[in-house]
Amino acid sequence: MKPAREHATNNSQTYFITSDTWERRALFLAEPWARLFFENLLSHRDTYLLHEFILMPDHFHLMISPSIALERAVQYVKGGFSFRVKKELGSNAEVWQRGFSDHRIRDWADYEQHAYYIHLNPVKKRLCESPGLYPYSSAYPGWKLDPIPQGLKPGESLGTSSGTAKAVPFQGAVTRK
Repeated sequence: MKPAREHATNNSQTYFITSDTWERRALFLAEPWARLFFENLLSHRDTYLLHEFILMPDHFHLMISPSIALERAVQYVKGGFSFRVKKELGSNAEVWQRGFSDHRIRDWADYEQHAYYIHLNPVKKRLCESPGLYPYSSAYPGWKLDPIPQGLKPGESLGTSSGTAKAVPFQGAVTRK
């Protein structure tokens, strides 16, 4: 029997989220679709902290700490995007596979492992030679991310600067607390 999902009601829990496009179609190879995905993702930042992400041609991965129920936060990402695609790009195409996969991040090692996976995703798929060259990834310089949650930090060893509450693509460097 599958255990009941923990409902995230504050940002004390961090989750690794994955969702695929309908039939794994490479929708995000089209620049307007990718830009609209990020506009939508960033427009709902009041409902989650965004720590890491990757937008691949046919799926995405996020590491978020929602301040509302996890299902609702993902609904804003996926449902909000689908709504905007129909309205702004005039497409009636099915966008997403049903549902999403999630994993609750338990500690720093778990966070680090999932961040590494996110960053290497485009390299493994031969979309770039190194993570920092793929513009739709939190590894790309210019995205400002929310700080790593306090409970997941490895003590004093991280030693980087403070994160911000907003992500801004393609401008400046990524900073963290």
